Amino acid sequence: MNTPYGVSQPTLKDFREQAPQAICEMTAVNVPRTMLINPHKPPFDNPDLRRAMTLAIDRKAFVDIITNGVGHSGGTMLPPPEGVWGMPAEMVRTLPGYDADVAKNRAEAREIMARLGYGPTKRLRFKVSVRNIQPARDPAVILIDHLKEIYIDGELDTVDTTNWYPKVMRRDFSVGMVVSENGLDDPDQQFYENYACGSDRNYSGYCNAELDKKFDEQSALSDQDKRRKLVWEIDKKLQEDGARPIIFHTTNATCWQPQVKGLTMMVNSIYNGWRFEDVWFDK
Repeated sequence: MNTPYGVSQPTLKDFREQAPQAICEMTAVNVPRTMLINPHKPPFDNPDLRRAMTLAIDRKAFVDIITNGVGHSGGTMLPPPEGVWGMPAEMVRTLPGYDADVAKNRAEAREIMARLGYGPTKRLRFKVSVRNIQPARDPAVILIDHLKEIYIDGELDTVDTTNWYPKVMRRDFSVGMVVSENGLDDPDQQFYENYACGSDRNYSGYCNAELDKKFDEQSALSDQDKRRKLVWEIDKKLQEDGARPIIFHTTNATCWQPQVKGLTMMVNSIYNGWRFEDVWFDK
């Protein structure tokens, strides 16, 4: 058996060719690839610049290249059908940079950049910091290519894992690409851990005191329909603010040999199914 949902779509083809007897199960993994923008470091403290960067992203290209077309575009919460709290598709399409017309999005982004003083002869340059692992490095390369379309030249800065977490917790970066791991599909885990003011895992340092109040409000709601609508409202605001722009949600596979019995795979996180007390070998 391989590590849970550690098989990417391109690798899955190799598994099926080299071990045709293997059983493979595929699902959304609730580990979105996200862009980190440090709002405390000029010029990224300007929300217009962050919006332009968000508009430059062709999310379908990420999904097609990295997941062979089986990933998802969405907001902070895991998208449906696997996700319980993700925004509906029609709402997602209204977010900055999610319109299918990429050319129109980038034209708007270039207009913003021009107003900020950038253009073909004056380009913005910075390093795109990334943990030196394939799931983070590959999307960062594509992101750099997309940003070139709006007068931004990013330089890939790969960081060893032992240095990566101290670096982002110090906010010693301008822009980065991060794999945002989630323990379960629940708004409390996502909002308080990754976006609340002062949270250790709020790597960008985004802080919106009014949204923090809404985090508390949604958490206290017993009516799940009302809670879901408030979660959508919060998620929409996070994307509009460029708090930690979601690039795409990936879909991966787990494969195991037929002699592995009693295995039940997790469905909304790569972390909540590591107990194998019911698994046994028929060999």
